[in-house]
Amino acid sequence: MIKLSKATEIPRSSIRKMFDIASTMDNVISFAVGEPDFITPRNIIDAAKKALDAGETHYTPNAGILPLRKAVSKKLKEYNGIDYDPETEIIITTGGMEALMLSMITAFNQGDEIILTDPCWTNYPNQVLICGAVPKFVQVFEEDSFIYNPDKLAKAITPKTKAIIINSPANPTGGVASREVLEDIAKIAIKYDLLVFSDEVYRRFVYDDVKFSSITSIKSMKERTILIDSFSKSYAMTGWRVGFTAGPKEIISNMTKLQENVCACVNSATQFAALEALEGPQDSLNNMIEKYAERRKLIYDGINSIENLSCKKPKGAFYAFINITKTGLTSEEFAMRLLKEARVVVVPGTGFGKHGEGFVRISYATSNQNIEEGIKRINNFVKSL
Repeated sequence: MIKLSKATEIPRSSIRKMFDIASTMDNVISFAVGEPDFITPRNIIDAAKKALDAGETHYTPNAGILPLRKAVSKKLKEYNGIDYDPETEIIITTGGMEALMLSMITAFNQGDEIILTDPCWTNYPNQVLICGAVPKFVQVFEEDSFIYNPDKLAKAITPKTKAIIINSPANPTGGVASREVLEDIAKIAIKYDLLVFSDEVYRRFVYDDVKFSSITSIKSMKERTILIDSFSKSYAMTGWRVGFTAGPKEIISNMTKLQENVCACVNSATQFAALEALEGPQDSLNNMIEKYAERRKLIYDGINSIENLSCKKPKGAFYAFINITKTGLTSEEFAMRLLKEARVVVVPGTGFGKHGEGFVRISYATSNQNIEEGIKRINNFVKSL
């Protein structure tokens, strides 16, 4: 019998589990997958076609085409006020997931402890485990918008701690870290000489008077922060698989070596599409933000109108974390019964960590019509309990 690697120890995503079950059923409303329901803007598609017609069908530099890295550098200066050298401090990756994976492999050693929130996006602990490191969880609470409490975070530090992972705006909760909280996290990172991974893929999706802050803009943090971003959410480019990392040149140079051995480079035409996304008109992005804000209101108002359900208004991303504790069902029971009895797909909160118990995640990256119908079905289901 062939003995396989630790890949066998990686659990299956609850998101995909629910998605796969639903795919065998008819008349289903899905709030499961965090993917924009918009088509990639036409100018971006046309830029990829133009690149292909111009013969851009070859390998690119392992770190990505320089015009795209320069455009990323310019945007990060605009967003965060931080200068990144496009030649040494930025790499273009196959989506945000490869950005995370390569940067973790570069930074982590066997046995390093990596601090994560619980609940958190499912891929983080899995990627940490793949690297041979150890995920250490800090519970986050609804009253804190599911963002780190700096005091609890500090208590989780041990001599083995190597890094803190921040996801703001957050999947699965929609929480957004305030500038004040980030400043406290920065003090902890500096005090204990820790790396920080800042996953900012939802940075464009914040609502009301909420302002996005990046920990990279805090003094002395650029040097110890690996910034992860992607074109998938902001520009509805999930299938194009293009993202980037910005960080210390020692990290980026070694990620570039790894990329050479993993996939050589990101698809060349995709890189030209991403360049157009950054440098072209932003009308489509702004329209998506407006639509998500409308949908967020529908979800928030709808869920809070249902007896025994509640949710805090999400500050960012396109997720709501619904409190179901008053129904008396576990997260898994609620999600499975809702699917089978009402044909509505949500993700059990335990799919994002043990402290997700008592919650389910809804993605409102779907149409107003689906949301309205889904809320009706959820209401009828809860009434029937």
